[in-house]
Amino acid sequence: MTRIGQNPAKFVGTVHKPERITVSVLTYIPFLSGYFATYLDVVKACLESIWKNTDLPYDLMVFDNGSCDELLEYLLEAHASGRIQYLALSKQNLGKGGAWNAILSSAPGEIIAYSDSDALFYPGWLSKSVEILEHYPKAGMVTSRPFRTREHLMSATIVWAEESAEVKLERGSFIPWETFREFDMSLGQEEADVRARYEATEDYRITYKGVKAHIGASHWQFVARKSVLQQFLPFSMDRPMGQVLALDENINERGYLRLMTPEPLAMNMSNSVLPVPAGSGNRRPSKSLKRRVLDLAPVRRGLLWFYDRVFSWYYAEA
Repeated sequence: MTRIGQNPAKFVGTVHKPERITVSVLTYIPFLSGYFATYLDVVKACLESIWKNTDLPYDLMVFDNGSCDELLEYLLEAHASGRIQYLALSKQNLGKGGAWNAILSSAPGEIIAYSDSDALFYPGWLSKSVEILEHYPKAGMVTSRPFRTREHLMSATIVWAEESAEVKLERGSFIPWETFREFDMSLGQEEADVRARYEATEDYRITYKGVKAHIGASHWQFVARKSVLQQFLPFSMDRPMGQVLALDENINERGYLRLMTPEPLAMNMSNSVLPVPAGSGNRRPSKSLKRRVLDLAPVRRGLLWFYDRVFSWYYAEA
């Protein structure tokens, strides 16, 4: 074989140096109907909020987990225009664990700001999250809004706060009701149930050398050091969803702190860009007969089980 000419890459004098922070988003829309009917608008809102409201230098990495053509077209256009610096397209759905393995091992930044594609970001979200991450010793992950998480996943952080003389630990209701309600209602919960949980639980707020944070964090959105996250690779998850608490559990079990910003700087949109309806106090709106039947526990469980099986037959086991 005869070489023809010289590789022009030999004469390139400089190469791009990745930013210190990689903002990484995991996308997945198998089809634009049913639960996913308006999900393309959700993904667009998520990315637009990152482009608009991220206040530190960053590169954007998007990992797509086997989506429909409409989303792929949008992502490819954003990549071609330079709005997405790193774009990975998986032909198959690798599940969240498989996607995390790819993202957390390949993201070039020292800090990874991960997000599911249904998060909406507000101004200052990244700088305030990074401030907490870099200020607190052995910080494992920082989520960009306060909400009440499972207490057993906060045990290492609570112990550290109780044993450190430099930490002020407070227990009480520090999250305003509307902020609490907005987030929990976005998860599809009934307002009466949200109110009951708000009244039955409490927040853990800490102050360390002048910087406040709430105890808790979540896998749906977090900022963390890549060196910490890579300790937990590979994630072995045998379902596309579920088992997602593996990261939260690992962070806590290794004694790393799980923290949140005191202000709501990110919001979960779920599968709709429509805002959570305003509060109605303790009065529930009247329901139609159809809605009341669908909300019966046996009917609800049966229909959701059937929906899950259909989804698995067509997509999860493809």
